[in-house]
Amino acid sequence: MRVLVIEDSADIVEAVTLCLQSRWPEVTFSFAAEGTKGIEILESGPFDIVLLDINLPDMNGFEVLSRIRSFSHVPVIIVSVRRSEVDRARGLEMGADDYIVKPFSPVDLVARVNALLRRAHAPKVTEEQPCIVRGDLTLNLAAHEAYLRGETVRLTPTEYKLLYVLMKNAERTLSSGQISQQVWGQEQAYTESVRTYIRRLRHKLKDTPPQMILTDHGEGYRFIGPR
Repeated sequence: MRVLVIEDSADIVEAVTLCLQSRWPEVTFSFAAEGTKGIEILESGPFDIVLLDINLPDMNGFEVLSRIRSFSHVPVIIVSVRRSEVDRARGLEMGADDYIVKPFSPVDLVARVNALLRRAHAPKVTEEQPCIVRGDLTLNLAAHEAYLRGETVRLTPTEYKLLYVLMKNAERTLSSGQISQQVWGQEQAYTESVRTYIRRLRHKLKDTPPQMILTDHGEGYRFIGPR
């Protein structure tokens, strides 16, 4: 596993390194104390995950995230002292896959990274079902890609997993808790994240006003294939 840590605090870098090495002894790290250097490193080769601070000396971490999303779908976890819901929502809206507040517990960090890696490599393709097709929307499980009316839809790993869950349960209303359980592995505390990712999916699928991903008020969300 290759991990890129974009963080200017030596203490946090050390903590992250020790946490992940305890779970994945074979992990290899690249480090950048500045956003520009982190982007340069990421452009030079593939990584499995990026841990990104917001308060960087040369540029805002949100700007770094925006630059990353312009060329890469690599899973990104923001690790920041900022604990406001506004910052968390902004990070998720801009393409982060998770948001962890400092100081963090080693167990929580490892669990979040592990969950994100699972999402990045799931669902598994099967010979019986290499694709899921709902109307004009196709989810290619082998390539981990989505196509709407023949055009590729660029999705992050979490967006892809959410779309997979919705399409797999087409015509069925799923509560935020059910979605959270299947996407993040936790039933509670991810309601806002579900709402944020639903908005992102609707935007990328040009589903405005919603005709594909419907909100059943008080119950949850229901997917209907586009025609």
